[in-house]
Amino acid sequence: MRPLALSVPDVAVPDRSVTGRRMLALAVICLAELLVVLDNTVVNVALPSIGAQLRATMSGLQWVVDAYTLTFAGLLLAFGHLGDRHGRRRAMTIGLIGIAVMSVGGALAGDLGQLIAARAAMGVCAAAVFPATLALIINLFQDARERAIGIAAWTAMAGFAIAIGPTVGGWLLDNFSWHSVFWVNVPVAVLVAAAAVAVVPESRADHSGRVDLLGIALSLIGVTVLVWTIIEAPHHGWLSTTSVSGYLAAAITLTVFVWWELRTPSPVLNMQLFRIRRFSLPALAIAVGYFSMFGFLFMITQYFQAVREYTPLEFGIHSLPFAAAVGIGAPVATLAAQRLGTTAVMVCGLLVLALGMFIAGQVTVDTPYFGPVLVSMVLMGLGLAIVQGPATESIMASVPPEQAGAGSAVNDTTREIGGTLGVAVLGSILASVYTGKVGPRIDAIPDSIMTPDQKGIARQTGLSVLEIAKHKVNPMFADQKAALIHAMKVASMDGFHVASVVTVSAVLVCAAVVAVFLPWRPTGTSVLLGWRGGAATDRERVHMPQ
Repeated sequence: MRPLALSVPDVAVPDRSVTGRRMLALAVICLAELLVVLDNTVVNVALPSIGAQLRATMSGLQWVVDAYTLTFAGLLLAFGHLGDRHGRRRAMTIGLIGIAVMSVGGALAGDLGQLIAARAAMGVCAAAVFPATLALIINLFQDARERAIGIAAWTAMAGFAIAIGPTVGGWLLDNFSWHSVFWVNVPVAVLVAAAAVAVVPESRADHSGRVDLLGIALSLIGVTVLVWTIIEAPHHGWLSTTSVSGYLAAAITLTVFVWWELRTPSPVLNMQLFRIRRFSLPALAIAVGYFSMFGFLFMITQYFQAVREYTPLEFGIHSLPFAAAVGIGAPVATLAAQRLGTTAVMVCGLLVLALGMFIAGQVTVDTPYFGPVLVSMVLMGLGLAIVQGPATESIMASVPPEQAGAGSAVNDTTREIGGTLGVAVLGSILASVYTGKVGPRIDAIPDSIMTPDQKGIARQTGLSVLEIAKHKVNPMFADQKAALIHAMKVASMDGFHVASVVTVSAVLVCAAVVAVFLPWRPTGTSVLLGWRGGAATDRERVHMPQ
């Protein structure tokens, strides 16, 4: 008689060696993420030096930032799918090597056009790295709690990057030229790529459809046209023919993109995902959070270096509380969401974010650092951390592991588009207010005191304070020079105040939407899209194309 075969469930036995390898792989993955995030924070610190040497306008400085984020955001979806198909570790490694090569191009750039081109190419390579990092973590940790810890580490790394970015960038600029912020990427990228090959396990999807080339092209064109229009609006006029044409072109292109994605069998962005509230609303919250953060960082850079006239290193040191708040708050918020629910934690984070930006909007030229400035930075950091950790976990719980790259790309795209628009919209508001207030005053100054070139520099941005302060004038006109510098600082802060009102309004509206439409009860595991992941109602479950 044959023995009865019993089906005995597998019992998970802790394996310290396996756990150790996973933790080592997680560390390498987070270092790859660090490099991508670090690049933007370091470049922000270098903007005044770049602007002074390359004679860049406010629009030019915005494009140094946005050239990277535009190509990055536009190609995340494509590289997320390519990583799922051909291997996420492979995509991450190739991207890291590309960043090293393109950083050499940025370091050797001789004019603004070459620098912007190098930044755009670096964004392409970064787009291959970023979705792969989160997708690798999702496939590395199958247990829900371990996965939450991995995502918490991933989100905390962004705060760590913000922490060391301005400080390292400031030290480099104090000792070397702005080119050094690009040279530093080269050895780091090469070492992380080698470590990834050695310790990170490869993962890919079992099945994948065709690459949606038309969808990629439409999304890239639509987002690029939209952000270009916003950046250039202060120069052409917000309601000028050029600006309105840009808005219409972007709207039409993105509408065609949505139409195509709903009909193609293998979309680069599965629009049906947005029917899942635990996917779409956290994505909205992340977009608004990064809109606020990137805009805040762009403006606070000018506050510290133009209004306070800090050196890059001083700026980096004074920005550490913001970064520490992000680094500490992200993992705590992610784990808190496991008990309290995603909705409660996200709404709390959005309200903290709005309060921080409101306080920042009250800062004046004479406001001391220890007071509203410090408080606003800590609240902004905490608010962003409280939002992004639980929101990222909710998004990634809504897609099956085999399509983690695509889900990660959607998560990352919302972050980058939000950040890009934050720099574009808030930076343009700041430039518009500044130019409107300072322009007439500068025009009234005789050419004998300020040359036409100096006037042109002073009209562009509050960072011109650093350039104007270097020029020597006749002692008889020293008071006029001091008065002009003070007026430039006041105009910069007036622009900051207007931008803060816009930001606070956007965050509060987002908080209300999340509070009303996202379920408040903590969720357990349920079958979603064919796997054990985030919870969704039967009405929210949709088909995910292979």
